Amino acid sequence: MDTVRLGRTNLIVAKNGFGALPVQRVDKEQAVKLLRRAYEGGINYFDTAHIYSDSEEKLGLALHDVRDKIIISTKAMTTTVEGFWEQLHTSLKRLQTDYIDIYQFHNPAFCPKPGDGSGLYEAMLEAKEQGLIRHIGITNHQLAVAEEAVKSGLYETLQFPFSYLSSEKEEALVRLCEEHDVGFICMKALAGGLITHSDVAYAYLAQFPVAPIWGIQRESELEEFLSYQDVPPVLTDERLAFIEKERKELSGDFCRGCGYCMPCPAGIEINNCARMSLLLRRAPAAGYLSQGWQEKMAKIDGCISCGQCRSRCPYGLDTPALLRKNYEDYKTFL
Repeated sequence: MDTVRLGRTNLIVAKNGFGALPVQRVDKEQAVKLLRRAYEGGINYFDTAHIYSDSEEKLGLALHDVRDKIIISTKAMTTTVEGFWEQLHTSLKRLQTDYIDIYQFHNPAFCPKPGDGSGLYEAMLEAKEQGLIRHIGITNHQLAVAEEAVKSGLYETLQFPFSYLSSEKEEALVRLCEEHDVGFICMKALAGGLITHSDVAYAYLAQFPVAPIWGIQRESELEEFLSYQDVPPVLTDERLAFIEKERKELSGDFCRGCGYCMPCPAGIEINNCARMSLLLRRAPAAGYLSQGWQEKMAKIDGCISCGQCRSRCPYGLDTPALLRKNYEDYKTFL
């Protein structure tokens, strides 16, 4: 089984981390079955977040009895000390545990530091002193914030998007983490669903000292990743050629589906509608041409040009323009 050391935490995790955001979308019975199978199949690292509705609860229900055999990371999305403590204690209760291995600030707009006036980092330190958390991490989608966090020496892990569609800047960030002995937790390893060949994604990431967390909600997906633990995919010439083809097809500005643009005042499902052209061409199109999806795409005509989505996009995309472009393309499939 491929493993990786998460920087100076010295935690050793399987290259198959379980990203538990998608288990929100399945019922408790199915979620528990999925999480338990992951554990029994050799996955020892599970990542969730306070804002992932009932994800933490399902994780606690499935794995509380093997708590000492797994590594859990979760996240707090708050700008206040009061919110930090409320979310931490709620997460502990949901997870049915008295400690969290890696507690992360969830995509903050700035890098929390001691003395910055927010009190957030001081709260994190106090939680660590109390034994409620063991390691301090941060997640982000903005390179500048991520680089500042790594260089600050304050964080033991960084969670950031990284895949074979990433640029040289993201690869440099991975190397920066290695230089500073910061564990790199790799989210969006399948680029929000745009990468459809998981074996190629796995083989590519195997080159780097990163811990991928794969978003899993189906048994078939889980079994696919578990099979890689026995026979890890390698980066063959054929797979390298495929990656180059993918990069050419997906070059330029495209929506990663992170969802930080949401909610939309006009009710547009931006994180999917803004990348519909790619979804139509990279997955069976029929599912996206249903009456329900036609109604969702039609809401783009109701865009009020408020600019909120553009201002929130961590990738600097002109989201309203991207929505209009995708809608016009969508109509050609009807």
